[in-house]
Amino acid sequence: MTDRIFYTKPSITALERDYAADAAANGWGAQCYDYIIRFEREFGAWLGSDHAIATSSCTGALHMGLAALGIGPGDEVVLADTNWVATVAPVVHLGATPVFVDIDPASWCIDPQAAERAITPRTRAIIATHVYGNLADMDALLALGDQAGIPIVEDGAEAIGSAWHGGRRAGSMGRFGTFSFHGTKTLTTGEGGMFVTSDAELYERVLTLSNHGRARGQVKQFWPDMVGFKYKMSNVQAAMGCAQLERIEDLVARKRAIFARYRAELCGLPGVSMNPEPAGTVNGAWMPTVVFSQESGVTREDMQQAFAEANVDARVFFHPLSELPMFEARRENRHAWDIPRRAINLPSYHDMTDEDIARVCAVVAALAR
Repeated sequence: MTDRIFYTKPSITALERDYAADAAANGWGAQCYDYIIRFEREFGAWLGSDHAIATSSCTGALHMGLAALGIGPGDEVVLADTNWVATVAPVVHLGATPVFVDIDPASWCIDPQAAERAITPRTRAIIATHVYGNLADMDALLALGDQAGIPIVEDGAEAIGSAWHGGRRAGSMGRFGTFSFHGTKTLTTGEGGMFVTSDAELYERVLTLSNHGRARGQVKQFWPDMVGFKYKMSNVQAAMGCAQLERIEDLVARKRAIFARYRAELCGLPGVSMNPEPAGTVNGAWMPTVVFSQESGVTREDMQQAFAEANVDARVFFHPLSELPMFEARRENRHAWDIPRRAINLPSYHDMTDEDIARVCAVVAALAR
């Protein structure tokens, strides 16, 4: 049997190993935050955000950011029904009510018009998740936020390298943004994330929350001013992040090259479409995804079986959150419920060979016949 093609793997070089080894050997005592501080500073500068806080996960970053906005019981947070559960979990943990709305069928991200219809006097935030590197319509969402007086939060977990009109990087445009550095992501620290914002006041609140509620201006040692969180990144992880950030342009470029190869091979097939990249934007291409038309009759299960038989590790499109047993079904979100049934994520990692990509394309081509 041919070797298995995994859907994603990190790109780790001698640079990451050297930085991590240095942090493990020397990053203690007075140096225990050196790589963390550097990673925060350099990531914020690369992104175009004034402030950054390294975290143990994107989920933790989102939890602290929403908490800093004062969101709690009785509040509502609007988000797309197409999301991984990590995006809604902090809303539930804070005791607020998630309001799931449909997606734009072109971008697979939150539909701004659906978000507007969902606003009530209890709405305290709208989360825009940039799914698989695709970009939500940030112009429409930011205008909606300004009009309604509601903060727009960007979940950029999957959108490192994606940019909106004018070169504005995903995650830098909303009231705050969050990122994931999980081992599957374009830039990885194994586990980990980042909170980013250009709102100085919000940054100070999250910084306090991130350190068990201890404000940085507090002169009493071990004196918290509030009950906070413990979502910190380790210095060793941050060392890896610094190395990955030095390679970020290459990492994103390789993702985009794989995406371009897939598009060239697959988008001419009958009934097949892939991630969009509207004019004036850049798709960071974290997860190239194939969507078959309804008319094709090709289902998610057909694709799973075909890829399994080819020893290729493809990944299903996110189930709608409102289909999960802990939430009330929202079948009126018809695009969020329909697209996952005829879509699949394709393998994409830095060291994929042309032969690997050809094997993946052959599976899709056979299904499209």
